[in-house]
Amino acid sequence: MQFPIISFIVFTPILAGVLLLLFPADRKTEVRVTALAAATFSLALSIWLYFSYNLPQGGYQFVEKYAWLPDLGISYHVGVDGMSAPLVLLTGVVMFTGVLISWKIDDRPREFFAFLFILATGVFGVFVALDLFMLFFFYEIAVFPMYLLIAIWGWKETREYAAMKLTLYLFVGSVIALVGALAMYFMSGLKTFDMLALEGANFPIWFQNIAFPFVFFGFAVLGGIFPFHNWSPDGHVAAPTAVSMFHAGVLMKLGAFAALRVGIMLLPEGAKTHMPWIILLTLVNVVYGAYIASVQNDFKYVIGFSSVSHMGLVAMGFATLNREGMIGAGVQMFSHGVMTALFFAVVGMIYDQAHTREIPRLSGFRLFMPVVAVAFIIGGLVSMGMPGFSGFIAEFPIFMGVWATYPWIAIVAAISIVLTASYIIRIISKVFFGQLPEEFEGHITDVTVLDKLALVVLSVILIGVGVYPQIMVPLVESGVNNVLRLLGGA
Repeated sequence: MQFPIISFIVFTPILAGVLLLLFPADRKTEVRVTALAAATFSLALSIWLYFSYNLPQGGYQFVEKYAWLPDLGISYHVGVDGMSAPLVLLTGVVMFTGVLISWKIDDRPREFFAFLFILATGVFGVFVALDLFMLFFFYEIAVFPMYLLIAIWGWKETREYAAMKLTLYLFVGSVIALVGALAMYFMSGLKTFDMLALEGANFPIWFQNIAFPFVFFGFAVLGGIFPFHNWSPDGHVAAPTAVSMFHAGVLMKLGAFAALRVGIMLLPEGAKTHMPWIILLTLVNVVYGAYIASVQNDFKYVIGFSSVSHMGLVAMGFATLNREGMIGAGVQMFSHGVMTALFFAVVGMIYDQAHTREIPRLSGFRLFMPVVAVAFIIGGLVSMGMPGFSGFIAEFPIFMGVWATYPWIAIVAAISIVLTASYIIRIISKVFFGQLPEEFEGHITDVTVLDKLALVVLSVILIGVGVYPQIMVPLVESGVNNVLRLLGGA
């Protein structure tokens, strides 16, 4: 019997969260050390899973299946393929660096880390679920703690509004997706929620055309697709740093992945029918998101709208329904997750000392935070899609895939590259170069060793995937091959 590595990855965070709640409230150092130990263990397991995946074999691996409610066709069925293994690794990376960044949190760190870990269990669970009911089960676990994390530890000015807005959007989206999923369950006649069985259900084309928008858009709300995206920047801005990292770095991938896994893979004919107009919405995401980011003066809002734009590229890659576009989208989910975690970490470090995020008031921070400045520049080069960084490895295939299917959309979408370069260069020149304003003199110091460690880990990954794409692209391609098989070689 194989070691149940996926179950350990999924349930380690929630068990650690329960353990943290048992600590006395005043044992803050022990809470932090325990949280770091749990995050390190989860990261180590996710790295092991990623590099143990048998590429020549392909398909779903490390599969575990146990009957849970057999009369309803519900089972605990988990496994990973080439699309989900990188996302499991991404979650481990963001969880580990998020704990490092949150080391200085002094307001109830016990509860903060416990909720963060419950959120992580939900995220891990969605990425590995092969049972439709379990996917929704973990999806709701992932959404619920976000409200508390933002409403309690978020930015005081907008946290209650942003937490409620985010929760309402995501719950409405999940209910809509659930309607589509239940319709699939009853229509299949198989009396099972097993997604591998549902892949072969051969739903009638008329049913797929009706059900696909429910499932796809229900999940794509969390992916930030236009016009259901405007919860996202508010949520990013109000959340504490580690939660912003999780929110943009991992949670938005949850929506995109579920839209692929349940929408495109289970309803392929519906996807072929609807994708030609859905790609228009992704074009709005890409260009509009980049434009709005370029005119913001709040540092965190710039990164928030940048996320909307880059997640539009993920959806655009999926909407091509071809090999190049989907491979690019798969790599982009990982690359953008790491890049956005890096960006929000940098914003958090600057805000912690400057107590403002207004870009016109910030200047000269490279003098006191050289590692932070270098890390942001690396993230910026990734965001602009520069060769040698992971962003290029992700975005170039997406544009190739779009060009092969809808050339004029590729041309219009390319505007976002120029807009992205404009706001990245503006931030680098304004925030990190120049002279430090008098109001900050004597108040700004360098970040801690743990902060630097988090930035170095994220930066090395972004450079590593860019310099040596073979570490990820063949794996993603093996997952894409399965999607294309279900699409009939489209």
